[in-house]
Amino acid sequence: MFTLAVSFSVVLSVLSDSYVIDNTGGLGRQFDGFGAISGGGATSKLLVNYPEKQRNEILDLLFKPNYGASLDILKVEIGSDAQSSDGTEATHMRTAEDENYTRGYEWWLMKEAKQRNPSIKLYGLPWGWPGWVGWNLYDTPDQTATYIVNWVLGANTTHGLQIDYVGIWNERMYNVTYIKTLRKTLDRHGLVDTHIIAPDNFHWDIAEDILADSELAQAVYAIGSHYPKTTSTPTAVKTGKRLWASEDQTLVNWNRNYVHGNMTGTIAWPLIASYYQGLPYYPAGLMTASEPWSGYYPEPKTIWVAAHTTQFAQPGWTYLRHGAGVGTFKYGGTYVTLVSPEGNDVTIIIETMMDDQDAGLPQNVTFQLKGSLASKSQFNVWYTNTQTDEYFIEKPLMQTVDGQLNLALGVNEMYTLTTLTCGNKGAYTRPPPSKPFPLPYMEDFSSYEVGEEPFLFSQQIGAFEVVKADADHGNVMRQETTQRPVSWCTADWTDRPVTIIGDITWTDIYLEVDFRVPAVSGVPDGVFIASRLSAGGCDTTLAFGAIVYLDVKHQTFHLAANFLFSQVITEGNFTYAAGWNTASLLVKGLAATVTVNGKPLFSDVSIPSGIRAGFVGLGTRGYGQADFDNVKITSAKDGLHRMEKMKSRFNSLLP
Repeated sequence: MFTLAVSFSVVLSVLSDSYVIDNTGGLGRQFDGFGAISGGGATSKLLVNYPEKQRNEILDLLFKPNYGASLDILKVEIGSDAQSSDGTEATHMRTAEDENYTRGYEWWLMKEAKQRNPSIKLYGLPWGWPGWVGWNLYDTPDQTATYIVNWVLGANTTHGLQIDYVGIWNERMYNVTYIKTLRKTLDRHGLVDTHIIAPDNFHWDIAEDILADSELAQAVYAIGSHYPKTTSTPTAVKTGKRLWASEDQTLVNWNRNYVHGNMTGTIAWPLIASYYQGLPYYPAGLMTASEPWSGYYPEPKTIWVAAHTTQFAQPGWTYLRHGAGVGTFKYGGTYVTLVSPEGNDVTIIIETMMDDQDAGLPQNVTFQLKGSLASKSQFNVWYTNTQTDEYFIEKPLMQTVDGQLNLALGVNEMYTLTTLTCGNKGAYTRPPPSKPFPLPYMEDFSSYEVGEEPFLFSQQIGAFEVVKADADHGNVMRQETTQRPVSWCTADWTDRPVTIIGDITWTDIYLEVDFRVPAVSGVPDGVFIASRLSAGGCDTTLAFGAIVYLDVKHQTFHLAANFLFSQVITEGNFTYAAGWNTASLLVKGLAATVTVNGKPLFSDVSIPSGIRAGFVGLGTRGYGQADFDNVKITSAKDGLHRMEKMKSRFNSLLP
């Protein structure tokens, strides 16, 4: 064993090879940029409410040029009130006649990105659709295209935003007639500079249609595939279209998408994990910021992987050809070379990241510079080592020797060698310490503008927004979705709009809320309040919890152990007063107690032992409007005292 180890070390010490960097034979494809996605869904939800100082720091690290990730593209969800992974995002058209271009927070985020980088490209894509568009949405292509074009127009007229790209339907089938119709509709409204990326799903099959249909080829600007594992297809390359990984991992090394797949654009999902821990995929993202109440966010690392490219090459730069500045290293890793439009500057990005496809070995590499690049005598150097936790470190200048650059490469390293001097590692100012969700929590929605989403409530099905109710209650939170959306996942099929708040680890909790179901058409049968909800996102249908459904139409109640209400623990009747009512739910240990208007519906009813912890939730059974106000969440101990006071008041009113 000892002899083998020594021999292996000797082999490692002499692994070396040389590679040519040469622009004399022409150039490769034009670089379109690196970006990230806000949405799919509600992944930036909690960012809006961060303290201004920390929020600006985060936005600077994501978007400010030559500072952090310095992203070239921001892709956002075109909301539909449908669940799209971690929450729902509001649609701009809840009916064919309704248009509202202030709902949600993606408008705000796009403006913040543009404020920091006026050159950033904006890209919109629907995950779902409002119900009125219809499940057979490709059968009415003009109506469907108008819905998307209205969003593009609204971005401009309401917010002054130019949308550069739109997609078709996230990870769902595409339709050739619809793509052509969308292009014609964009053109008819003067949006000739808004380009179509298609199909935004998991394959490159649209390439066959593009080669067979010149009108489609003219309509499609770039072929976008999701999670392509760094490869495209010969047919996709043959189209001559720009090829993008229009959704990809945040930890993938983006060099490889061009080296192996000729992809000139890569867009990571998600931009930021600014949603509750406990929701699906947490904490995926270039950064994490999920504590607006404390202002805490962990020191980012992934942004510096992006910075190795984005700070030293801009959209419009051009890759060199494969084999003459682009390729793989013999002993693991890849390299790409990009040149500026004028040809004066050059950037070489090198990576030796280990993954399932490439184990890698330490190696010595020599780059031989040829053509006009041979005149470059020195390069600025930026370095990352993910094993030693060194990210984006500026190293001493590297001098060429006889037109050569020599590097000793380890494993899990990145280098950027560039003639540019603009690199900068933006400051991470240590934020306030991490804290749990603050209790007691009280919200009367009086501080919100009408139409806003309450910041800490994370809608999982439906849409919950602030409206003006009446003189007594003022602003309240209303569930606004009145028709099941054309969904992206099955959560919407439950027809149970729900918004969650708090902490996935909460156990003994008291919840109190005022509620009413307006006496108008299209209202749900009732509302529900919940504690210990164990899941959200597309997994909402799988959630367990202590869930109390109050059927105001039939004046009955049910305590269920799961979100689908198939496991009923107890049931009975209650009195619903016209107008506002107050419900409370106390869960302590394995017992639940509920009151309505101070009257106990049941006390210390046993709940299954599997219902251990989770979020607080409010919702409706059925799509339709219902109002909530004066939300109070406290510890079970404080809640018990409050219930006793309400019970005393109730008893004092009895004859």
